[in-house]
Amino acid sequence: MTTIAREEQQDQVMIVAGIDTHGDSHTAAVIDTTGQLLGSAQFPANRSGYAALLSWACAFGVLVIAGIEGTGAYGAGLARHLRAAGVELREVDRPDRKSRRFAGKSDPLDAEAAARAALAGTRSGIPKDRAGKVEALRNLRIARRSAVTQRADCQRRMKAIIVTAPDALRERLRGLSDRELIEVCAAARPDTTRADEPEQASKIALRALARRHQSLTAEIAELDALIDPLVADINPRLLALNGVGADVAGQLLVTAGENPGRLRSEAAFAMLCGVAPIPASSGKTHRHRLNRGGDRHANAALYRIVLCRLRWDPRTRAYAARRTTEGLSKKDIIRCLKRLIAREIYTALTT
Repeated sequence: MTTIAREEQQDQVMIVAGIDTHGDSHTAAVIDTTGQLLGSAQFPANRSGYAALLSWACAFGVLVIAGIEGTGAYGAGLARHLRAAGVELREVDRPDRKSRRFAGKSDPLDAEAAARAALAGTRSGIPKDRAGKVEALRNLRIARRSAVTQRADCQRRMKAIIVTAPDALRERLRGLSDRELIEVCAAARPDTTRADEPEQASKIALRALARRHQSLTAEIAELDALIDPLVADINPRLLALNGVGADVAGQLLVTAGENPGRLRSEAAFAMLCGVAPIPASSGKTHRHRLNRGGDRHANAALYRIVLCRLRWDPRTRAYAARRTTEGLSKKDIIRCLKRLIAREIYTALTT
């Protein structure tokens, strides 16, 4: 860089942008490093709008940080565009209710609040990088989770129909295992011309639900064939841990994101997973309470690891026995184990 270019850059104002994102448009506000509002404008939520927003913001000076509200939803495309342009990003929370009560609510005000939060470093964090294999994994897992939920719903509805089915049909089906029930109902041949009769209507409904169950099972197997090698390719170290399968590892990878380095420490990862105990002390009382925040899917994944290790891992069983003699309940022991395993998972994710 020449001397003239350096002097020109030093003369430029350092600015921070805040963006309030929506489905069809994004509202941006720019402030300088002293907190003075320089301007606000609205842009369409498309590629040309992203480029126009960046050009407009850079006209005020050197863009230091951009604070975006909703990088995982409406702001995902804008975040990708700004990251590709080399802009440092911060994901900011929406303004708290007290601020909105006194200052009002509008898109320019929310964008200005996002810029001030990014400048101050309050209620902000580094957003996930959504342009890699982990983002592809997340999309596949969305489809798989939906299929699993719908398959379980099919099975529940089949059993509900059997409870109120005519006696002959109920007696024939109620003793079957789940697999046998699906096979028998899928192969049934009800008389559709007698659909006005309860027994034939029950058979028709059971056959439809059983065939839907089989279709969803095939769909889940097809998605698993794509997800399992993808998880192994992203982080084989994570799969090597005791009690961590492809489903659990996939969820933890999605929770951490493509750039797990955005997590400052293993304590931050534990807080993200909702397994970090929260201080709840006051006066002479010193205690911690259960953390019910964070990513509940990641919390459930850690819980499944704990259950697996409590059954098969000698070290975990010895730890549980020792803590039991110290007076801890089983729930407290599981919470302690989730916190310890979160530390192990964080090391595997960031190494």
